[in-house]
Amino acid sequence: MGLIMAEMVKKATRESFGEAVTELAATDDRIVVLDADLAAATKTGIFKKAYPERFIDCGIAECNMIGVAAGLAACGKVPFAASFAMFSAGRAFEQVRNSVGYPHLNVKIVGSHAGISVGEDGASHQCLEDIALMRTIPGMVVLNPSDHYEMRAAVRAAAAYEGPVYLRLGRLAVESVNNNDDYTFELGKGITLRDGNDITVVATGLMVGEAIKAVDALREQGISARLINIHTIKPLDKELICKAAQETGRIVTVEEHNVIGGLGEAVCAAVSEECPVPVVRMGVYDVFGHSGPALDLLKEFGLTAGNIAQTVKDALHK
Repeated sequence: MGLIMAEMVKKATRESFGEAVTELAATDDRIVVLDADLAAATKTGIFKKAYPERFIDCGIAECNMIGVAAGLAACGKVPFAASFAMFSAGRAFEQVRNSVGYPHLNVKIVGSHAGISVGEDGASHQCLEDIALMRTIPGMVVLNPSDHYEMRAAVRAAAAYEGPVYLRLGRLAVESVNNNDDYTFELGKGITLRDGNDITVVATGLMVGEAIKAVDALREQGISARLINIHTIKPLDKELICKAAQETGRIVTVEEHNVIGGLGEAVCAAVSEECPVPVVRMGVYDVFGHSGPALDLLKEFGLTAGNIAQTVKDALHK
């Protein structure tokens, strides 16, 4: 991955997904892509253009799409079944559970337009429950990549992994944070982006970029915060999180998801069992989103670098 890693890229992870799955298909003829009438939005349209004979538009019938994907997986294909997270993870939950999870089939469920940053589409489309739903399915791997490079790596890892995977995509263009040449992606392993001894910030997805800004700003104020990027929410890197808990004594988690059932609860479960420390969860506090420009909504719901920095300070003073 060498030299191309060095440049900063600003791109929505849904677009990085579309490119990556299309590139993979060139060397793996088992890969097929299914969509539910949203190919332009989920960026599976990139794949459709390159491999029309391996693309299936199931129409606005997500439950059926998951059933078709399960059948394809049973025949030895590697299907990526994509729609908005609210529909692929939400509407089709029963099919994901019974037709994919229960027989442990090799289906990759793709949830695009997750979180508050969907913006103007409003509460009906701003899925803040998908991570919680997918975490509850036995054997399901849950991935929430933070940027262009991480999404590309996650798509490759998902395709190589034998079994069900949920892959979360964002609508909003984000600056790349993993453009260092030594970046490596491993399923189930978190990445320490900044070292620190005072407190640990654990972030996922879109919030990783904001957390970097927060931690760097705090450093200038004399606060040494460690930052961990969790791209794999399940299985969680308990070892890395417990090490941070023991060494820094407190944790703040940040996610663009309901604080119920997401990254924060996964971290709380891990530390309460093995290395109890106080944990403050940042996210959407058990409310629905609403329509508005994405960046304004992130501010309104307290999901910005400034909010993260303030929460860290508050946690240190408790």
